[in-house]
Amino acid sequence: MISVLIAEDQDMVRAGFRLILEAQPDVSVVADVADGISAVQRAKELMPQVCLVDVRMPGLDGLEVTRQLAGQTRVVVVTTFDSDEVLNQALDLGACGFLTKDASPGLLVEAVRSAARGDVLVSPQVVLRVLRRSVTPVASAEAEVLSAREIDVVRHVAQGLSNGEIAAALKVSVSSVKAYLSSVQAKVGARNRVEIVAWAFRAHVVAG
Repeated sequence: MISVLIAEDQDMVRAGFRLILEAQPDVSVVADVADGISAVQRAKELMPQVCLVDVRMPGLDGLEVTRQLAGQTRVVVVTTFDSDEVLNQALDLGACGFLTKDASPGLLVEAVRSAARGDVLVSPQVVLRVLRRSVTPVASAEAEVLSAREIDVVRHVAQGLSNGEIAAALKVSVSSVKAYLSSVQAKVGARNRVEIVAWAFRAHVVAG
């Protein structure tokens, strides 16, 4: 089981995160708190594998919570304020994920599982915004290394869909989606979903 602590000052959002995560057979929410000081205290007491942390909270903000906890647990920052500055600070401080609050429930679960594995997951919409300014496109011929179905999967990843949501959209099994993603990663040299989105942007598989 992946143990999770939720730190979010809005009661309804916090309750929603708990409902989404507790519906998963491999996730257990060990605590939810409404401020940064409580987040640090409870995390040190309970030692959860993953902490979901809002950026703007009373007591300590999410970035300071990330700084204090990143050495002992995996932190996923969830926020409405997805500026490049906040993203860069969160990742520099050791966050293992960065999601906007309009992310789908499936992506939230995916981020928790990814963090538990030690991978980094950033909302694809945020990745694309950054890439529009900072990445030099490559020849679109690179996309030809993928099959048509693999390109379909990549485009769904870039929209922020989880493996389960991609499977439902394409009417295939989740194991098939995982197999397609493994194949894509091997073909384009990507280590995770963020790098798949980056490659897709550079190769013009998705528009910025």
